[in-house]
Amino acid sequence: MTDDDTRAAPVSRAMPLTAATGATVSERTARPAPARDDGLHPDAIEAVMAANHGDPFAILGPHEVAPGQWEVRAVLPEARAASVLVGEQRHDMVRRHPGGFFVAAFASERRPDYRIAIEGWDNLERTRRDPYEFGTTLDAEEIRLLRDVGNDAVQRVLGGQAITVGGVSGFRFAVWAPNARRVSVVGDFNAWDGRRHPMRLWQDGGIWELFIPDLPAGTNYKFEIRGPDGSLLPLKADPVAFAAQHPPETASKLVGRPQPVWRDGAWMAGRGSLDHRHGPISIYEVHLGSWARVPEEGNRYLTYRELAQRLIPYVKEMGFTHIELLPITEHPFDGSWGYQPVSLFAPTSRFGSPEDFCEFVNAAHEAGIGILLDWVPGHFPLDAHGFGQFDGTHLYEHADPRQGFHQDWGTYIYNFGRTEVSAFLAANARFWLEDYHLDGLRVDAVASMLYLDYSRRAGEWIPNRYGGNENLEAIDFLRKTNEATYSHAPGTMTVAEESTSWPGVSHPTYTGGLGFGFKWNMGWMHDTLQFISKEPVHRRYHHHDLTFGLLYAFSENFILPLSHDEVVHGKGSLIGKMPGDRWQKFANLRAYFGFMWGHPGKKLLFMGGEFGQEREWNHNQSLDWHLLDDPLHAGLKALVGDLNRLYVATPALHARDTEAAGFRWLVADDAENSVIAWARLGREPGQVAVVVSNFTPIPRHGYRIGVPAPGLYREAINSDAAAYGGSNVGNYGGVATSDEPSHGQPCSLTLSLPPLGTVILVLEG
Repeated sequence: MTDDDTRAAPVSRAMPLTAATGATVSERTARPAPARDDGLHPDAIEAVMAANHGDPFAILGPHEVAPGQWEVRAVLPEARAASVLVGEQRHDMVRRHPGGFFVAAFASERRPDYRIAIEGWDNLERTRRDPYEFGTTLDAEEIRLLRDVGNDAVQRVLGGQAITVGGVSGFRFAVWAPNARRVSVVGDFNAWDGRRHPMRLWQDGGIWELFIPDLPAGTNYKFEIRGPDGSLLPLKADPVAFAAQHPPETASKLVGRPQPVWRDGAWMAGRGSLDHRHGPISIYEVHLGSWARVPEEGNRYLTYRELAQRLIPYVKEMGFTHIELLPITEHPFDGSWGYQPVSLFAPTSRFGSPEDFCEFVNAAHEAGIGILLDWVPGHFPLDAHGFGQFDGTHLYEHADPRQGFHQDWGTYIYNFGRTEVSAFLAANARFWLEDYHLDGLRVDAVASMLYLDYSRRAGEWIPNRYGGNENLEAIDFLRKTNEATYSHAPGTMTVAEESTSWPGVSHPTYTGGLGFGFKWNMGWMHDTLQFISKEPVHRRYHHHDLTFGLLYAFSENFILPLSHDEVVHGKGSLIGKMPGDRWQKFANLRAYFGFMWGHPGKKLLFMGGEFGQEREWNHNQSLDWHLLDDPLHAGLKALVGDLNRLYVATPALHARDTEAAGFRWLVADDAENSVIAWARLGREPGQVAVVVSNFTPIPRHGYRIGVPAPGLYREAINSDAAAYGGSNVGNYGGVATSDEPSHGQPCSLTLSLPPLGTVILVLEG
């Protein structure tokens, strides 16, 4: 009997599952009536013992070989002897193959309810349920939904799901491997032996399935797959594993779909009514492994629970509204910073368990802080236990390297045109927002997904069906994913890291946009960092770097990012980019932060920038917190906290971040003095803030600036204040307008502009 002879599509007798974790499957599902079986061909036994049989349920488990005559067959290589226990009766099993194929034959009027007793080589007897006595726990509709982009069937159906079948608890394994000849579950529980737990194939959908009773949570497992050519592949981690071993170990761990104890009911109840476009968003970007460590304990990481106790209060103190986590989806290589993940449904074990991560989220929400996750749907690493060549074919990735291989990063590119792949990724996006209560996803490297010729020369890419360079399948995937997340997780946000001029990235899909909530403003970051890095004497020739971004500032819903990308790969630190002596470096950075917080657009700052980390970021080291003993570093930190609090409390600085009507130029053309000024307007009359930056080391007294409304303007921020380490040149807490028009405005202020400083003045009500 060959493999092709024995691979048969199962007949579904399952009741639909309403929930994957803790789901219960009916007794009818657990005890299906078997087909009549008139005996075993020796070739079939050989195929099973060689782990080369495509339909194990046709051979293993209970079989009625004649009316009232039953055989129970099992692969038990660990057994010295075995027997079948039916009630009080014991039926000895006969070894039919030296490798451990056992058969018990006995009479029974009905399908037996049995256990297998195994006498090991240690002479101890152990009993267990037989996985092959249970019927399928899936149905055709669930299989169909795995191809529905935007549905959450992936996390309900695939992976290692904790379920109860006919009153028996265990784990149901399901994995997509349509081209495999055979798939087995291997792990700690079966000595990683692929002969012991081969799976059943649903041919319509290519899903392999097996329920294994009585497995304990925490068990390590993988899939052993024989490819279509019969070759044995490297053991594969579960693509839908909900937990994984601590790297460098690579196994998946059985925990079932997360069922945390949530304490964030008030946060979640109010999340759906959030209006992010018109609200304050100030994001603290964090790499959990290097924010802080425990040097006295071998420089170990802080755990999720320790981070909840230390990071969350710090972010609250600093006034940030959100934390953005560099990817914490499980990844093999520390040096990838999480951007080459393998287990997309598993929070990394580096910092603790899934339950520990939930406690981190609880703590953030209880403190009123949202959590964003860097999410990586564009590519995946070549690690042997990962997605690549998963079933012996290019399943998740394109076969042609011109489409399926990323030359810059040495990674595979997902095949977005395969609906199962797009559905898998879109379901993962929903999973983090719904199952883990995260508040948004920052989608990595969107430009690399949108363009078929991204970082490729002529002849290294394949045009789309219209001859263009747009990746039509990726565009469709991104739109459907954004629609699904905003539909099923209202109040969350998606943010695109997109570095080109692609139109409508943050516009709704019904207008032809990609449907993201926000887009990183990479052009603003590049231009303004280029400007502030110049010596002040040269800045007059680069004034356009400050003003150019306002030509397109309202074309998208922008976030202004000073991210980790600006402090790695030889770029140094933010403070290191500043020109001048030590005092001037800090003054420049303080002025730049004031300029940034006053500029239209939401804010993002990578950790360490808030206190002037001096060395380039190193993912293997803690931030240099001892620098806060220095008054200049402490002053910079104090400024960032005050900027955040002012930004949140002042509607003029955030309510119309994405609207041209909320911005008014006051001084755009004083390149000679490197002075720039504008007004920010809120949604209500009288909500006015004025932002003025002097990017030279020369104080400017008596500088007149027109303003749009009369009254007293409180000096809410002065980056040159002594409390921040500055020279304390300022305006004595506030300035009243005069009736003299200026700069096209009906009235004006006469200001003292501090050297290398930014002042933000707010109209008093």
